[in-house]
Amino acid sequence: MIDFQYTAPATLDEAVENLNSNNEVQILAGGTDIIVQLREGHRTADVVLDVKKIPELRQIETGSDGSLTIGAAVPCWQLYTDASSAAHCGALVDATRIIGGWQIQSRASVGGNLCNSSPAADSISPLIVSKATALIYGPAGTREIPVAEFCTGPGRNILERGELLTGIRIPKPPAESGSAYQRFIPRNEMDIAVAGAATWVRLDPAGETIEEARIALAAVAPTPVIAQEAGNWLAGQPATQETFERAGELAKQVANPIDDMRGTAEYRVHLASVLTRRTLEKACERARG
Repeated sequence: MIDFQYTAPATLDEAVENLNSNNEVQILAGGTDIIVQLREGHRTADVVLDVKKIPELRQIETGSDGSLTIGAAVPCWQLYTDASSAAHCGALVDATRIIGGWQIQSRASVGGNLCNSSPAADSISPLIVSKATALIYGPAGTREIPVAEFCTGPGRNILERGELLTGIRIPKPPAESGSAYQRFIPRNEMDIAVAGAATWVRLDPAGETIEEARIALAAVAPTPVIAQEAGNWLAGQPATQETFERAGELAKQVANPIDDMRGTAEYRVHLASVLTRRTLEKACERARG
């Protein structure tokens, strides 16, 4: 590994000052991605900036409007053991439970997963279907952008020089709603999704009809992708297996995957349909309480 300086700022302004310097700076939230990338030469750094010492980035807060704000450096284990997180986004809890093993989950953060911007990231599609917002701080102050617009390509995102992600805000879910996430991996020791699907639904009070739905897929395109047509079609449909299967067939049409060592493009398209069906079933189950 190349030599680099390590710094751990205690405030956001100090972090931005470092990021806006002439040095090549890489942010470390948990280190589970960036340390590997530095070691293997995929990234370089003069300075590694550890943001876990900044208090705002380690907090989970519920707002007066019922929204949930997750600090960018909150580790996975803290999310899936937090009752408010489960109530707001079951799909995100599903994802944080399967990102690596316990050791990884004690360090890795959803904020880091988002900023790493992998097409196969487990936590991004759950955030997208939950209409989450990325909270960003930089030299020009604060700005917010939907998570659905955050990733621009494999390993690339909208963060500009001097900016860092401070948190993710998830709006309060309506009544009779639920979400779920599932992925497929070829074996337990390969912790990268061949394909993944997150779904969110809102049912009628009787729990029989889907009134609103959103679907986002992972690992089947250069970025996590929304299956808009499938989500629109679900509105007004009965919450049945036949509906879920039809939605899966519609959802897979947005898949544009590649062939690689983990799976063929054809297999990934098939998985997109299967995982959509399964997560819709689970999301409806949760929406019914």
